[in-house]
Formats: sequence, C-alpha cells, structure tokens
Amino acid sequence: MSSSSRGSVFRQTLQQLNGAQKSGAGVPAYTRWVNRRVARVFAASAVALGIGPNGVTALSAAVSACGIVLLMLATPSIPVGLLAALLLALGYALDSADGQVARVTGASSPAGEWLDHVVDSIRTPCIHVAVLVGFIRFPQHFSPEAWMPASWALWWIPLAFSVLTAGHFMSQILAEQLRRTRKTAAPSTGGTLRSFVNLHMDAGTLCWVFVFWGFGPLFVLVYGMLFAANAATVLVSMRRKFVSLSRSAER
Repeated sequence: MSSSSRGSVFRQTLQQLNGAQKSGAGVPAYTRWVNRRVARVFAASAVALGIGPNGVTALSAAVSACGIVLLMLATPSIPVGLLAALLLALGYALDSADGQVARVTGASSPAGEWLDHVVDSIRTPCIHVAVLVGFIRFPQHFSPEAWMPASWALWWIPLAFSVLTAGHFMSQILAEQLRRTRKTAAPSTGGTLRSFVNLHMDAGTLCWVFVFWGFGPLFVLVYGMLFAANAATVLVSMRRKFVSLSRSAER
C-alpha cells in the first residue's frame, strides 16, 4: 500500500472512530478525554499499517514492559521518571487502541478479548512490583533516614497496592460477567463530575505519577496518597457491587 493510500485509510478510520465512541459517563477524566483520543490516532494508524488488534495488544505490552524494566533497573532520576511515565502512558493508550481496531475492522474475537484482559491483569501489578524493586534497590533515594521511616517500612505500600489492584480487577470483570449472564443492569456510573471525582482511579493517573519518581520522598508521598484514595474507593465499589448483585439474585 502506498503512503497516500495509507494516509487515506488513516483519515477515514479516524473519522469513523470519532463518530462511534463508547459512552464516557462516569469514566475517569484522563481515560475519557485524553487516553481515548490518543488511542483513536493509534488505532487509525494501526489499521493503515495493517496491524491487527492482537498486534496492537502485543505492542502495548512491550511498551509497558519497557517502562517497568526501566523503573527496576535504572537509577532513579527526573529523566528516568519522565521516560517511564511516557512509556507507561503510551502502553495504556495502545491498550485502548486494540479494542478500537477490533471494532472498526470487525476483527473482535473471544481470544482477542481474553488476551487483552490477561495483559491488563499482569501489567498493573507489575508496575507496583517495579515500585517495590525501586524501594529495595535505592533505599536512600526514597527514604532519607533523617525524616522518613526505615526503607523496609515503605515496602508494604506497593505490596498492598498490587493486591488491591488484582482484587479490584477481578471484582470488575466478574461483576460484568455475572450481570451479562443474569441480564441485569449495572448501577448508574454518573456523569462529568464523577469523571473528575474518579481521577485517582484512572490508570493514566498511575502512569503519570512517575514524573515524581526522581524526587524520592515526594514520590512516596504522592504514591501513598494515591494508594489510600484507591483503597477507599475500591471498598465502596465492592460493597456497591455486592449489594447490586444480591438484589438481582432476589428478583
């Protein structure tokens, strides 16, 4: 395919994607207004280049893996944090693009959906594992003894965050499947205000929090606050799902 033909396919696909987006009601702000728009460009580019949804998923996993490995191996610094944040954000955008490629090309399949979920279920816990490795390898960077607790006392934050993430992902996926099986509606997700209220739950927020990686204690503070906010919201979300599913079972 010539470059002009690819350009034409790109423009047509992007126009089609812009006119066929999922509802953004209640979706966290970064995902709703930034990530989905970037993902459309990536999806249109993939279609123009002949890359299928599984190929985009693989590319998403590879880019995210580069960011994770960088956090684990490189000495923490401001440039390292910025690059890691960018790689993780690009991986997240590509993660959204694979579904758009599948929809616009009619290539959706159970295997592709399964692969996408498997990559998602591995990616985020691995990000927290990378934080843990950073805390262990570079204790003086993240925990100056003069005013912070011993470095090992910080390890519980990424450990707990990883467990929380895995549990929340399972809660979301299983609740969706149970509602689909029982043909019951999900609780209302809210509107624009809720998109901003839920910004701390946004995967994009987790990606960009690494801009603080090079600042050591400041990263620990921001990351810890993000964990606390996520934990509170996940507990509320799980309770809401349990009540909703209980009511649907009684009908």
